[in-house]
Amino acid sequence: MNCNRCHAADTKVIESRDVANGKSIRRRRMCSECTHRFTTYERIERPQLVVVKNNDVRELFNRDKLMAGLYRACEKTPVTSLQLEQLVSDVESKLYEGSDSEVSTSKIGQLVMEHLSTLNEVAYVRFASVYRRFKDIESFEKELSDIRKKKDSSSLRS
Repeated sequence: MNCNRCHAADTKVIESRDVANGKSIRRRRMCSECTHRFTTYERIERPQLVVVKNNDVRELFNRDKLMAGLYRACEKTPVTSLQLEQLVSDVESKLYEGSDSEVSTSKIGQLVMEHLSTLNEVAYVRFASVYRRFKDIESFEKELSDIRKKKDSSSLRS
């Protein structure tokens, strides 16, 4: 692994840690030349998933694109990067559990929303507003009402 600062080839691993329930390894590395420290992640390479968009355009599943959308939805909330990594890993696992090599954006969006609804309500509403493409204030209010109903029913069970 080359140093991302001085590009020297001699770096050493100073710490390794499993993340995403053992599906990824986080490594802290240090360059032997400039002593710069950096982090790398290793993930198991899986066959490519093809995402089918609403207009029937197909493209390869892009984990980074999903993370970018989640970062925008979680902006100025207490949701951490580690929680987002876990969420995306969980969604990816669900997608790979299916036997299809193609998956619709609606399925991805639904899986993300299921996770976000338990993680942070504000992030959930932000993501839902883009994913569901609310056309007017009534559809937005209906979504908020549904969240309140779920919250009330879960607090009654507790």
